[in-house]
Amino acid sequence: MPRLADIEDRASLLNAHPSPTFARPGWVSLDGDWEFALGTTGDDPLALTYDRSIRVPFAPESAASGIGVDFADEPRYRRTLRVDPAPGHRVLLHFEGVDHAARVWVNGHFVGSHAGGYTPFALDITRALAQGEGGEHTLVVAASDDARDLELPRGKQAWTQNPEVIWYRRSSGIWRGVWLEEVPDVRLDGAAWTPLDTDGTLTGTVWLAGWVRGGPRHEVEVTFAHEGVLLARIALQATGPRVEFRLRLGDARTVPIERLLWSPEHPRLIDVDVRLLVDGEVIDEVASYTGLRTVSATRGKVRINDHPTFLRLVLEQAYWPDSQFTAPSLADLRAEARLIADLGFNGLRMHQVSTDPRFLRACDELGLLVWADLPAAQAFTAASLERTASNLTELVARDRNHPSLIAWVPYNESWGIPKVVREERQKWAVVALHGLARALDPTRLALGNDGWEHVVGDVIGVHDYSHDPAKLKRRYLPGVIAATLAWRRPSTRRLIAGLPRAKAPGGTPWNRARTLARTLALEGTPVVLSEFGGGSLDGDTEAWRGYGRVRSGQALVARVAALVDAVGPDSALAGWCWTQLTDTLQEQNGLAWPDRTPKAPLDALRAAIGGPDARKR
Repeated sequence: MPRLADIEDRASLLNAHPSPTFARPGWVSLDGDWEFALGTTGDDPLALTYDRSIRVPFAPESAASGIGVDFADEPRYRRTLRVDPAPGHRVLLHFEGVDHAARVWVNGHFVGSHAGGYTPFALDITRALAQGEGGEHTLVVAASDDARDLELPRGKQAWTQNPEVIWYRRSSGIWRGVWLEEVPDVRLDGAAWTPLDTDGTLTGTVWLAGWVRGGPRHEVEVTFAHEGVLLARIALQATGPRVEFRLRLGDARTVPIERLLWSPEHPRLIDVDVRLLVDGEVIDEVASYTGLRTVSATRGKVRINDHPTFLRLVLEQAYWPDSQFTAPSLADLRAEARLIADLGFNGLRMHQVSTDPRFLRACDELGLLVWADLPAAQAFTAASLERTASNLTELVARDRNHPSLIAWVPYNESWGIPKVVREERQKWAVVALHGLARALDPTRLALGNDGWEHVVGDVIGVHDYSHDPAKLKRRYLPGVIAATLAWRRPSTRRLIAGLPRAKAPGGTPWNRARTLARTLALEGTPVVLSEFGGGSLDGDTEAWRGYGRVRSGQALVARVAALVDAVGPDSALAGWCWTQLTDTLQEQNGLAWPDRTPKAPLDALRAAIGGPDARKR
């Protein structure tokens, strides 16, 4: 196995690796041309006829895949691979995303399955490889995704034949990378780094796979370094499949803590190397990293490292014209993060799709703050709730080490919980997922239902698309915002739905919505205008604009400046999120064209987005 010491460019390894916070050298991508079949049924992969080729990892509905067929029915994929693991080693097959359910065979032997189109999974295929000949093996993947099943989390994928209004083309099958790695029988299986305070204290957890009691002595060694300076090294004996520790990084003698903290202004990253040793010999190692930062929401502000940070976010749909929800390349993915930063935003809201971890890596490097939506189902049932909770659990496990990610958004605009105001069980669903997010990931913020019909959450997200700057300014003034929360009804929806009904002191049911609005404002729960703005600059008469038109790039800049000024740091808001980064199919209200070219001079847009202070400079 390649060693970390042999890697000449650690940053390149982390930037390109599908799992940048848990990266072994020597991984092998299986992306490229696969055999493909449509309209197939049955579980015998050897009986199928593969009559065309597809470019993985692009969804068959996309032009980039070479297929371009909407509503692909039970797609099947096949390819050969060559791998011959060393004795005492195993081979893991990783899928970063297959929508919605996947079943996998190697050499005709079923090796596993996974349900959940937005989360990764890995399968140990070692035993099936023993059935191959000459080191060449056949891999088959069957995907299923019922386009009309409203219980499936689908985000902004349309469930109708054609995309319309704010819904985009569906994306089925393999839509993110596929890769292999060879690992020892006993190996590192995961790691979590959790900053606890602004003094550099963090906890570490390292998981092992294959560990058995009574076996050889295993030791886990973890080193932390910043810009080549060793900060700490800790070595612990593994007495079980999980190793935990707590330490403090930074002091006056090595690197002062203020030179280690991660923030949007100073996105400092700390390199972490993890090694597993037997009798002093390294048998497995991974590269990782962390950022020391805290996130809190108090006294009406979102705080990074206890400092108030006004959020200037942009709604990111992560959709490309030819490749849909899959970035065309790693370079395009990283350029997307750079565009957001160059436009003057300090973060983004990843809207209704799980992000690529390599994009989060770019955000970590640039200091962008990320809100992560859970893709929504469109029906409320026990099955849709279970699937949404599963998505949350798996995404927290995948993304927990990225300092840029600061908030989870379980629900958006009551999608999947359409009766949340009237139906108590839907309110309990919001409470449950907010609680699950905080239980799994207590160092980040968690919203409940973003946009309107707020039930519970660390932040109140409000969607308000008024294009009257004076009206917008009045609604969110200090001293007025409580009344806005209590009485404003965008899209005819009340902003506060209230907690599930409780018994008032007198014993009668008590709907707390209006009182809750005032109480939240008084208690200082931050309010973020989590969707606002918009405006279409396009001559396409078939486009759905929804948020009004502007006639020129200059007019777009003026609109951005006027609306941003109305809801700036002098308001009672803790921040805002502009809708949206790029035009996407018929939803043509981006700051950039679909090819990511800004619709007005970048410097002018940046000055408008930065507010009056930026324009003074």
